[in-house]
Amino acid sequence: MYEQYWKPMGDKTTIVIPGWQSMSYFSDVTNLCWFMEPEFAKQIVRIHKVVGNAVTEGRHIVVGTGSSQLLLAALYALSPQDSSNPISVVSAAPYYSSYPLMTDCVKSGIHKWAGDAKIFDKDEPYIELVTSPNNPDGFVRHPMVNRTGGILVHDLAYYWPQYTPISTPADNDLSLFTVSKSTGHAGLRIGWALVKDVEVAKRMIKFIELNTIGVSKDSQLRAAKVLEVVSDSCEQAGGSEYTESFFHFSHTVMTERWRLLREAVKRSGLFSLPNFSPAHCNFFDNNLGTQPGKNNKIFVYMVYFFLKVVQS
Repeated sequence: MYEQYWKPMGDKTTIVIPGWQSMSYFSDVTNLCWFMEPEFAKQIVRIHKVVGNAVTEGRHIVVGTGSSQLLLAALYALSPQDSSNPISVVSAAPYYSSYPLMTDCVKSGIHKWAGDAKIFDKDEPYIELVTSPNNPDGFVRHPMVNRTGGILVHDLAYYWPQYTPISTPADNDLSLFTVSKSTGHAGLRIGWALVKDVEVAKRMIKFIELNTIGVSKDSQLRAAKVLEVVSDSCEQAGGSEYTESFFHFSHTVMTERWRLLREAVKRSGLFSLPNFSPAHCNFFDNNLGTQPGKNNKIFVYMVYFFLKVVQS
């Protein structure tokens, strides 16, 4: 749904990769994440600074083939390797429908899906997946279990200003982001993790090495160019190069889509939509509400998640 912004960009987002370039597995042997392109890492730090949605200082950046691979890498890295029992993985319902399948898909024996974090009551170590804004209902989420021995993984795919107010930079031990939700480029299959603990980062990198021997350099270079243009548009909005920032455009798109959806629901008289409390957004310097969304053209698919029958 963001094609209308990207099409006029023309050569600004165009890159040329010669046939001899990016032939090696290695990108930067001096970096902990040796298969990450330096320019991609640079643009990640820059975009988070521009938007103000995550702390990057004191963090190790790990690139992955989308945030799905990074989630699996995080589960691998955080699970005890010497335990006789798999560690429980939970998330507060309603949760992303793929979490249970991803957790148990290979029957690894080191982690297992344990369901809704709201009712998890086992006195044992656990991993809690905290998705905020949440997929599918769009509400801001916080950890639910809050028990000794818990490890948190924050899925922040939708923590961008077109979807939710950016109230504070996320300062977590492990946060996941993806290009597909931030800019709409789902086909690039690129995500990244901000990881505080170096040993956890090393284990995540090892998982990706064993899984795919790194991440496509071509996708990283293209993603770096896209993120560069997004940051440029924010810093130069209103000038000759950029009439408006990408996030102003995408926020307007989401606002209009939600206006149309709410009007349709109101006319039906059969359903209702959730109301999201406004909060101050530091990026826009304004009080705004949450606007959940998916970056594809099937906006009606969201109705399945958000509509509820009005009780008469």
